[in-house]
Amino acid sequence: MVLNYYYDLMSQPCRALYIFLKMTGIPYEPKEVALRKLEHMTDEYGQLNPFRKVPVIDDSGFVLTESVAILTYLCEKHKKYDWYPKELKDRARVDEYNNWQHANLRLNGSTLFLSKIIIPGMTGKPPNENELEKWRNKWEESTGHLENVWLKRSPYVAGGHITISDLLGVCEMMQPISAGYDFDAKKFPRVQEWMERVKKETQPHFDQA
Repeated sequence: MVLNYYYDLMSQPCRALYIFLKMTGIPYEPKEVALRKLEHMTDEYGQLNPFRKVPVIDDSGFVLTESVAILTYLCEKHKKYDWYPKELKDRARVDEYNNWQHANLRLNGSTLFLSKIIIPGMTGKPPNENELEKWRNKWEESTGHLENVWLKRSPYVAGGHITISDLLGVCEMMQPISAGYDFDAKKFPRVQEWMERVKKETQPHFDQA
């Protein structure tokens, strides 16, 4: 049976998983869930994922939520060890970044995007400038960690070649940028070069996502 992939490309993890599926050629059946139309809040979708989030996969009746779990599962099942290394220490580097990202780059960038775009769009009120400043500073702090920790020791966030961590990371970086925040390439040159490398290696799927 074909893998069913429930997603909305408005979601950063959904974009990362979309790029991964396209790059690896793993066959799947797209099942778009329109977040703007609140399709994730329906009873039907709630039965699939009680947390009412995307992405979700249904692999012949095996339903899995959470993007990192999905990516690592698919890498193991389809033996995509170039994306999720089999060697213990190399894999640990990927896991290390993925665990760091949730409470840092993803949290800060997502909240910045939420504060500037989503909440004002839902309430009809202008963004809270104090909140924007707070979360912009936190996002830049996380970007600084990318620059001075993860990308200082290797050209990709988890080693010498592209992995699922880079897909997750670059999609998170693009979220605030898409909201109109200027990215200071002079301040974060390693991050700029890394984003360009990942984009180039994942075309045309990166632009499609």
